[in-house]
Amino acid sequence: MTPKGEEARTLDERITAALVGAAVGDALGGPVEGWAPEQIAERHGGRVHGIVGPWHGADWRTARPIAPYHKGDGHVTDDTLMTHALIRVYARVRDHLDAYAVADHLVPDLITTPRWIPELEAEALPLQRIFLAEKWLVARLHYGHVDPREAGVGNIVNCGAAMYMAPVGLVNAANPTAAYAEALDVAGAHQSSYGREAAGVFAAAVAAACAPGATPRSVVETCLSLAKDGTRAAIEQVCETAARHSDFESALAPLREAVAPYDTVGPDYRAPSLGARRPSRLHAIEELPIALGMLLVARGDYRHAVLGSVNYGRDCDSIATMAGALAGALGSPAPADWAKTVAEASRLDLWAPATALTEVAREIFERDVHRRRAHERAFAALGGTPCSD
Repeated sequence: MTPKGEEARTLDERITAALVGAAVGDALGGPVEGWAPEQIAERHGGRVHGIVGPWHGADWRTARPIAPYHKGDGHVTDDTLMTHALIRVYARVRDHLDAYAVADHLVPDLITTPRWIPELEAEALPLQRIFLAEKWLVARLHYGHVDPREAGVGNIVNCGAAMYMAPVGLVNAANPTAAYAEALDVAGAHQSSYGREAAGVFAAAVAAACAPGATPRSVVETCLSLAKDGTRAAIEQVCETAARHSDFESALAPLREAVAPYDTVGPDYRAPSLGARRPSRLHAIEELPIALGMLLVARGDYRHAVLGSVNYGRDCDSIATMAGALAGALGSPAPADWAKTVAEASRLDLWAPATALTEVAREIFERDVHRRRAHERAFAALGGTPCSD
């Protein structure tokens, strides 16, 4: 089923809906991140249906394990901060990115320019907010001078790279194979194993969602055609389960059961198992398969997909970020009132990064066409396929 109005969605509209949708999903998931669906329902007197306050209320500055971050009230988290940072790199390079672009541009962005950090309610270097798995970029590339293509080896394997790869999918709109390859290169500076693989597959999913006529099912099929090892198996199992559900309430437990054999964290998200987040060809991050599953359950509808992701709990800000980006790229934007509240609460312009990335995406496409034509002419001159020019 194609989301209503999909046929009318232009590149500009899809990029905007995907990026704003990702940020809104991030903000909705932040205040309940790390908790189980049952705990979320108990804390909020039922399921979350929109923007809510911090889990510990006014004690957010000191209450563990969240302190000192103000998660809630429409504040975006590091998922959005990293996504916007990657867009700034695209705006500087104005071409496809690789691991060296991460070292040359993304890392300096994280450590040199103070920015408004919603969860800290202060200006600070992004480095002071991002998680240890993202600080790894700075330690390895800025201080360790590691080859950028290999810097991700040794990091904990989590969704850290995948959570901000939507821009890679968007600059490769409707070309998931290219998005997959570019994201794998970019993510090599950050992650290895199934963390890096998830980054590639998520970027491919976003690119596939931008294609005219795309549906949640076609997005999943694209992911399955590209994904490897445990990532592919997890997506297949979760999405087979999701296809049997049409509302997130009934899907919450079955989707968790479906992904559990591939998830290394274990049943207690705040007390990871001994084997958690270690490289493996048999496992997958939890976030991407669940986001794809919720997209299927929701039939591509933004509100349903994101609320399902939020109420799933665990790493639900990243799950909702991914689901929101995919639903937006398919043509189902975030509710305007949610987007307005998140932008105002986070003190961020959620639309400017989309405008910048759209401009860059068009420039990159023109470059790609010129490069392709040059290759065609050279190949024809070698006696290959005749050039059509």
